[in-house]
Amino acid sequence: MREEILINLTPRETRVAVVENGVLQEIDIERTNRRGLVGNIYHGRVCRVLPGMQSAFLEIGLARTAFLHVADIHIGNKSSDKTAKNSRKEASDCPDISSLLSEGQTLLVQVVKDPIGSKGARLTTQISLPSRYLVFMPTTAIVGVSQRIEDAEERSRLREIMDDVVADSESKLHCGYIVRTASEGIQPERLQQEAKFLCRTWEAINYRLKHHSNEPLVHENPSLMMRTIRDLSINDVERIRIDSLSDYQKVLSFTQKFIPELEERIEHYNKDRPIFDLYSIEDEIQRALERKVVLKSGGYLVVDQTEAMSTIDVNTGAFVGHRNLEETIFKTNLEAAHSIARQLRLRNLGGIIILDFIDMSSERHRSEVMRNLERELEKDHARTCIFPVSELGLVEMTRKRIRESLEHVLCESCPTCSGRGSLKTDETICYDIFREIMRESRQYDDAQQFLVLAHQDVIDRMLDEESHSVAELETCIEKPIRFQSEPLYTREQFDVVLM
Repeated sequence: MREEILINLTPRETRVAVVENGVLQEIDIERTNRRGLVGNIYHGRVCRVLPGMQSAFLEIGLARTAFLHVADIHIGNKSSDKTAKNSRKEASDCPDISSLLSEGQTLLVQVVKDPIGSKGARLTTQISLPSRYLVFMPTTAIVGVSQRIEDAEERSRLREIMDDVVADSESKLHCGYIVRTASEGIQPERLQQEAKFLCRTWEAINYRLKHHSNEPLVHENPSLMMRTIRDLSINDVERIRIDSLSDYQKVLSFTQKFIPELEERIEHYNKDRPIFDLYSIEDEIQRALERKVVLKSGGYLVVDQTEAMSTIDVNTGAFVGHRNLEETIFKTNLEAAHSIARQLRLRNLGGIIILDFIDMSSERHRSEVMRNLERELEKDHARTCIFPVSELGLVEMTRKRIRESLEHVLCESCPTCSGRGSLKTDETICYDIFREIMRESRQYDDAQQFLVLAHQDVIDRMLDEESHSVAELETCIEKPIRFQSEPLYTREQFDVVLM
């Protein structure tokens, strides 16, 4: 897998596109006024403790209070190397949050999930500082190695290097590290240099916390562009193009110091043609906001995003196949599995996801589609978990969600339908108006006539298809009804005025 990274920068927005074989796979957007908060460290104040939820809400200087669960509160230095996932499973064994936190208490916290929708940011007290090769953990003395490094000898070598770093008396810090995948084959000096840099960063955080305790923000995560460069897998990246000269120079300076092997792959894009036009990325972004995704065979996907979950439905569409129905369905599902994995990355869908493949009678075909889906999802940087096919024939899966989806970043709910995605028909609105006139006529006997203000389409129907109904209503209430079109009204909006 060879990737090309395109970075488009404007004064108020940064966009990073990941392209594989000329096809857009991921798009990440960061705006100056809505920068992501994940990784930021705050000096927070507890404003509410909820024992029933084993959680607390903290003020960290944001519009909404942030959320801290008891399982994310670090208690002492644990002797065993447990993952966050295991810690979450043992949340029921955690002490009562009331014994750990009280209202008005201040503590150092880090954002692990951005505010999404109506929910505030999610916090942890288990601070971590990532860099190119290491993740620094000041609250524990554990040394871990990324599970993606499979070679046992290499894992052992890296662990020995980091044990020496932790034992180094010069650091004077009781801290731990996680060795990232990019460290495979790296020289000990590079790891030692990075460990010292992270220790100095932590000391600067403590200094700021001590001398500027009245400022909530203690440490801000690097920008999207710098995080992208920092977290790249060198073996997968073929080229990085940046269309801003000043930012290109910043990246070049950073790579010369920390990732010299990446320097020759960085280019400044200075052509007249916009950088995102190289692979029709603007068109791809637009298509990623649509519900329907057309497959090459003629089939299609329907993607729906809701508050609780996202659903993806697979349909054969215009694809009729060449042999028989089962083979047609199998080929459509195989193509859909590849497209679904790409759409999850491209749209950045997270949380619970339900996949409705076309029903297949062959167990061999079902297994092949699932294997193909799992193989495609291995390319995803976000953690995914797929469950067996349910009794209803649905595939349930989860994808880690740490930031808002592409749709939520670029779009907002329609002011006309308020996000429903549908509007009442003209006929339905006419009957709503009839009922309102009847209600008003019973309540106000002294009215001389009624004036209906509505959208032009509704007025046209009233005077055409519903003219007979209007005449019957006038006879029933014994009062005339006038109509007036209001160009600023939406189709569902109307008013009945007594005159």
